[in-house]
Amino acid sequence: MLGLAALRPSFIAAFATALFHLAPALAADGFDFSPEQPGRIRAERNEAAIAAIPPSFKFVTPGKFTVAVSPGGPPLATYANDAKTVIGADPEYALAVADSLGLTLELVPIAWIDWPLGLTSAKYDAVISNVGVTEQRKEKFDFSSYRQGLHGFFVKADSAVTSIKEPKDAAGLRIIVGAGTNQERILLKWNDENVAAGLKALELQYYDDEATSLVALAAGRADVIVQPHAQLVFIAARDRNIKRVGTLSAGWPERSDVAITTRKNSGLADALTAATNGLIDNGTYAKILERWHLAEEALPKSETNPPGLPKS
Repeated sequence: MLGLAALRPSFIAAFATALFHLAPALAADGFDFSPEQPGRIRAERNEAAIAAIPPSFKFVTPGKFTVAVSPGGPPLATYANDAKTVIGADPEYALAVADSLGLTLELVPIAWIDWPLGLTSAKYDAVISNVGVTEQRKEKFDFSSYRQGLHGFFVKADSAVTSIKEPKDAAGLRIIVGAGTNQERILLKWNDENVAAGLKALELQYYDDEATSLVALAAGRADVIVQPHAQLVFIAARDRNIKRVGTLSAGWPERSDVAITTRKNSGLADALTAATNGLIDNGTYAKILERWHLAEEALPKSETNPPGLPKS
């Protein structure tokens, strides 16, 4: 059976939530939250990528690469400790692409849900904000891939669970997952495979928020938490009490990519793909991912409009 989590005392949930909202102000090993970003990685001009920009393409502001990003949380994008400068892996990658195109980066902080309308109405040239490629989105937008879409399996630092790579590794484990998420969909398939093979069923647990989930994991009420990999990478560095034991492609069993998103048929996607491949080839790309602890999400090459998650 797939079990629901037991009810938690409300004061524990309230306490955990309070700690969670304080998290951006807390130090995390290996992450720099200063607005100055002295370790920021810059890139050289890429003449081939510049040449791939169609003469007919009009940037929102001439001479600038205007990019929408949602400061949803570290390490992908968040506000620095001045509460106004947007920093993180996505903004830094956007800067490297702008450098490659010989342009100045203009970041536009947005709510993530607003990016489709803002992009179609030409408020910005591109969106670089952890947007996954799907076949449905490809009907309206073009994509230039720049990271793998990964979920992470994380456990308590002293857990006996050391590796989760395939369904049988998770048999019988109590796993925290978000209801209605892609990772839940995948784990339900894993559970079906395990049960069919005569292995123990997974016990999926559902909590109201991330903070309460982390409390449950720390208290030993669950064995594993599964969330987007980048979020858990930061939490592991901040709290120092959980560790990664595996990753899961958002498109399991196939790879699923995160991509720069542009207007359909605007012509800019090929130039952005060329810029990303230049960054991969000269090592700049790897340095950016390593700086934000996301080396596991690296792609071997960027593609324009790669295969996406199928329509439901």
